[in-house]
Amino acid sequence: MAVGARDFIDKLLVEKYAQEKVDNHDESSLISRISADDMMDAMVSSANTYRTMLALNNRLTMVCYGVVTKSAKYVATETA
Repeated sequence: MAVGARDFIDKLLVEKYAQEKVDNHDESSLISRISADDMMDAMVSSANTYRTMLALNNRLTMVCYGVVTKSAKYVATETA
């Protein structure tokens, strides 16, 4: 499978690394250094933070709508 370069820099990088050989399939590279529980805890924490941010953003939007609505000056116009 060939790698297609899209511009000049990509072409140079493909030429530079086309013949590189990498052999890092030893036993230590296949073992995860982070436990799955720690990763799940980090994901849950990130999701909760994002959920809180969305809730605060929604609440702030509603407060701003309320402020704009209360400060609006409605002028009666004559209808023909």
